[in-house]
Amino acid sequence: MQVILLERVAKLGQMGEVVDVKPGYARNYLLPQKKALTASKANIAAFEDQKAQLEARNLETRKEAEALGEKLDGQQFVVIRQASDGGSLYGSVTPRDAADAATADGFSIDRKQVLIAKPIKDLGLHDVHVTLHPEVEVIIKLNVARSPEEAELQASGKSIQELAAEEEAAAEFEIAELFEDIGSAASDDDDLGPVADAAEASEDDTNNA
Repeated sequence: MQVILLERVAKLGQMGEVVDVKPGYARNYLLPQKKALTASKANIAAFEDQKAQLEARNLETRKEAEALGEKLDGQQFVVIRQASDGGSLYGSVTPRDAADAATADGFSIDRKQVLIAKPIKDLGLHDVHVTLHPEVEVIIKLNVARSPEEAELQASGKSIQELAAEEEAAAEFEIAELFEDIGSAASDDDDLGPVADAAEASEDDTNNA
């Protein structure tokens, strides 16, 4: 099926190009999203008549997207999720979650603009692509954690595995200190033993006298 593109479509073509696509792709995506028109003689002629306006509108929206992209690119957003001690999420993080997190921080983006190439199913920092315009794409980072405190630690560069190892080491250290204190107390009792025996013997001698 041939369509004429009304805007740039990645891996397909630029505005004004007539391209061959699968009918399902055209009907389910390109046409409903108003990214293309069927390449009939009437539609091609209509496009030529409106080409200047479409190009002007595209330039305006691209500039707006570029302005937003400069602020959004590289930003980090926290997503709180439940997960196992090993860091595996009970579920996954979706494009809607990413869009909601960015919007909550003052960046208005739609879930349809978010591309998560591989499902996010683990705690940690994850790169996510956001298409603000057919010609403007930025990368944001999702900090997926079980709590705001854990998110802060992850943001500092520590992985969930490192955090778990540190907690385990701290627990082992506390246990070791506890046993050391118990051992020290027992040793003190042993040291006092001869002194106590001598005092007891002296008391017996006094009583006998």
